[in-house]
Amino acid sequence: MINDNSIVKSILSYSKSQRIGIILLFGIIVVGQGFYRFSDFKSENINNEEQGKWLANQVLIDSIKLQNKNYKPAIYPFNPNFISDFKGYKLGMSVAEIDRLLAYRKQNKFVNSAAEFQAVTQVSDSLLKVISPYFKFPDWVNNKKQYITAPFKTTVAKADKIVVLDINQASKEDLMKVYGIGDKISDRILDQKNKLGAFVSMEQMNDIWGLSSEVIAKLNQSFEVKSTLGIQKININNASVKELSQFPFFKYSLAKEIVIFRSMNGDIKTEDLSKIKGFPVDKIKIIALYLEF
Repeated sequence: MINDNSIVKSILSYSKSQRIGIILLFGIIVVGQGFYRFSDFKSENINNEEQGKWLANQVLIDSIKLQNKNYKPAIYPFNPNFISDFKGYKLGMSVAEIDRLLAYRKQNKFVNSAAEFQAVTQVSDSLLKVISPYFKFPDWVNNKKQYITAPFKTTVAKADKIVVLDINQASKEDLMKVYGIGDKISDRILDQKNKLGAFVSMEQMNDIWGLSSEVIAKLNQSFEVKSTLGIQKININNASVKELSQFPFFKYSLAKEIVIFRSMNGDIKTEDLSKIKGFPVDKIKIIALYLEF
């Protein structure tokens, strides 16, 4: 039997660092034993309880998985000529079978029966038997005889005849029926007509501010100059500068030039109009109709 004194002597014979190591090792053993003795391991039991609940529901989970395996997507009637890659995949067609159909359609050709569909795609008889009941072709395919024997008829809608009105008799309401002419523009057209007494040409619509070329074209479809009764003419050889300047086609500066030309050359004639400084040459034919010589 080993003597206690000999054990103490052997321990004391260790160096200081060795003795510290032995003490630390002993302390670790004590702490570990205490942790094991007093720790609560109920969480493991809780985990086992939850696992038990999951296992209890396993039968339900397995049944749902089985239903998913047996699930078949519903197929609705469709025209097989317009099967896409995804649609063909869902129907069970192979990539090669889908490509054959797409290549056939690129030639602007159509399959008109289940037999033609199989001839083009080369699908199996079993797959054709499953999907062909859902093929839906146009009515003319299913009733070729009816469409061939029936006489071809076309119905051409008769365009409403446009009633052309006299622009000089047109009311505000008549003008506003033209698309693009509103309240203000219709007033401008009527004001200009009232100043002149009447229009002598539809070209005068170009002088109305706010009228686009498109709207003028529509005006020309609905209106024309049929009568010029009420036209107000001005005597170019007797009118004063003030009277001439009040004429819609003449500004004050042009009225002065007319009087100067008249005083220097005598009475003005139609052929003299182009000789007057600043006279609108492009409108001579229209302006002349409002003048008295």
